[in-house]
Amino acid sequence: MNNIVNNISVQSPFKPVRPLGKRTPIRITQEELVTSSPLSPGQKLPLLIEPRVGRIDVAAWIASQREWIVSQLYTSGGILLRGFQIASVAEFEQVCRALSGELMEYSYRSTPRHTVEGHIYTSTEYPEDQNIPLHNENSYAGSWPMKIWFYCRQPAVTGGQSPIADSRRVFQRISPEIRERFAAKQVMYVRNYGSGIDLPWQTVFQTNTPAEVEAFCRAAQIDWKWEAGDRLKTWQVRQAVAQHPQTGEMVWFNQAHLFHITNLPADVRESLLETFGEEGLPRHSFYGDGSAIEPEALAEIRRAYEEETIEFDWESGDLLLLDNMLTAHSRRPYTGPRSVLVGMAEPNQTTISN
Repeated sequence: MNNIVNNISVQSPFKPVRPLGKRTPIRITQEELVTSSPLSPGQKLPLLIEPRVGRIDVAAWIASQREWIVSQLYTSGGILLRGFQIASVAEFEQVCRALSGELMEYSYRSTPRHTVEGHIYTSTEYPEDQNIPLHNENSYAGSWPMKIWFYCRQPAVTGGQSPIADSRRVFQRISPEIRERFAAKQVMYVRNYGSGIDLPWQTVFQTNTPAEVEAFCRAAQIDWKWEAGDRLKTWQVRQAVAQHPQTGEMVWFNQAHLFHITNLPADVRESLLETFGEEGLPRHSFYGDGSAIEPEALAEIRRAYEEETIEFDWESGDLLLLDNMLTAHSRRPYTGPRSVLVGMAEPNQTTISN
């Protein structure tokens, strides 16, 4: 049974046709505008919100209910808005701004994507047959969005889901021994740019000027080294676990399993190691002291993500809002055209320590 929010009186974003003459303010309660319930029984993630009436100005509704939406987001970790008839990129951006204000630029990039309009981007443009593991956006960086929005402009013919997982539950599923080891040692991310396999440094840092790259790295506490052939190597140590600044909950918050060479198929892994050696791999991860991460630890982390995976099929016009620290996201392989757009907002303002 849908959990209808009760006794909240708001100025309605729904615009009914009124007869000519004197205008009378119309107030519609929250329960008459939308319904809210778990998408799947027994699971709080994601919370499904659907309109009860016809056409709702969803940006206006979100602006009027911001406090309630944020509280639901902290509880569930993710909100799926379905049936609101979002029909354009401009409307999607307006909805994002209604909750979070200015959107973030996608800087210090890890995956290929393109700007669609303003600060709205395509989702990761990896080949259709590849699976993208669960991860929290930019958790390898010193700054990340606290909120991330997805807009399904066109679902794939088959597959193409964006599975999600509660990072709090992932944290709890990982053994205390592994959690404590990662918390103490942290994670080192190493990247080599210029091999022609991964993103070039010009794309990652959005500049062609080495001095600007160095300034960014200096400010972001990233170590770097220029090598022959206009190649660049960077490495930085970041948190492995974190405490959410608003809810106070502990979350698993790193991309060690994604950056690690074992994330790749065995044949690709062997080819890269033969070509570049471990020191020259396009990307790799270690403990913060530079020591190797044990295969069994990575296997347990991946298993924890798998056990917490929640999956649903996209519908055209769907909006998915995630708290980026509380919820990880991913992508399944797919066939046919697929268009899922992304907006990121609210850069973290708190330095998180372990």
